Amino acid sequence: IFCLQGRFIFGPDVRSLGLTISLIVVPVIVFCIFVASKLMIDFSDTWGLSIVSVAVVITIYDLILLMLTSGRDPGIVPRNSHPPQPEVLDGTSQTPRLPRVKEVEVNGNIFKVKYCDTCMLYRPPRCSHCSICNNCVERFDHHCPWVGQCIAQRNYRFFFMFVFSTTLLCVYVLAFCCVYIKKIKESEDITIWKAMLKTPASIALIIYTFICMWFVGGLTGFHLYLISTNQTTYENFRYSYDRRSNPHNKGVVDNFKEIFCSAIPPSKNDFRAMVTREAPMPSRSAVGGFVSPNMGRGNDEIEMRRKGVWAMAEHGDDKNGGNDERFHVNDDELGDIRTTTDDDERSGRPNIHPRHSSWEMSPEVVALAARRT
Repeated sequence: IFCLQGRFIFGPDVRSLGLTISLIVVPVIVFCIFVASKLMIDFSDTWGLSIVSVAVVITIYDLILLMLTSGRDPGIVPRNSHPPQPEVLDGTSQTPRLPRVKEVEVNGNIFKVKYCDTCMLYRPPRCSHCSICNNCVERFDHHCPWVGQCIAQRNYRFFFMFVFSTTLLCVYVLAFCCVYIKKIKESEDITIWKAMLKTPASIALIIYTFICMWFVGGLTGFHLYLISTNQTTYENFRYSYDRRSNPHNKGVVDNFKEIFCSAIPPSKNDFRAMVTREAPMPSRSAVGGFVSPNMGRGNDEIEMRRKGVWAMAEHGDDKNGGNDERFHVNDDELGDIRTTTDDDERSGRPNIHPRHSSWEMSPEVVALAARRT
């Protein structure tokens, strides 16, 4: 989804972004009204105002990071208009077939890159195809439903900063809610339980921020581990399953420098450019009869993708009585049809003719036969 003429690029589930914003803003508003405003009275003017100011600043900073994470190109690899030229021949025939997996060498390491049937390209190392966004994304980490965007090479830094700042905001609100309850207890000389009953908003915020802190705090710790080992979430699960070492690990310091100190690569897509009309895809005979890597294979992904096409084809066959012929109509013939229809409408004649049984000749046929005789 594009906004502001391609300046913001959101994922297909961008509606969840509104829920995320409300989960951040609403608790802060409750905190400022029912807790921070009361603490401004107990503390001096400078300290009391700073409590509200810090909460607002952290919230604005958190929302900016959220938009930088959700509204930018995560590293989408442009699709090919046509499949790449085949390099090998199928072992059983002379038909060129694209290999399913190719080996490439990067910095002395051998990587196996897979062919993507949807994007018609060989995925670069650390690239994966997102089933939700339906794009190949470089250094794919995961698709986050809370931000409605893939987390990958060009927005991973902002995603981590967003998660960390959200954790910091939860700790801040939780701490000052506890301070406010303590102030009530000391000022009125009552038990902690009675003080908690006097500020239900603080209790609700403590419960809410405590639960959120477990999730975002745990996520922050997990991604700190991933950054220190130079892994992605996708690679972490895959390497744990395959029990393979990570060839991208450069050491803790260099790994953190790569994430936070390196320049973000420019987008490979110009989302603000005018779309040009692509040339039609050449036939198999024109390109030497190449075959896709999945041609002839019982791949579930391909079958699911083609299911709607086969259903439409079967529906069309039923209408045509099982006839596989295709009828071609030229543009001038379409113009004659539209003219005839318009003339019938102007003259008031109905353009729907009554149906006749197969044993009865229509009046039009009888009149035509009489005219020829």
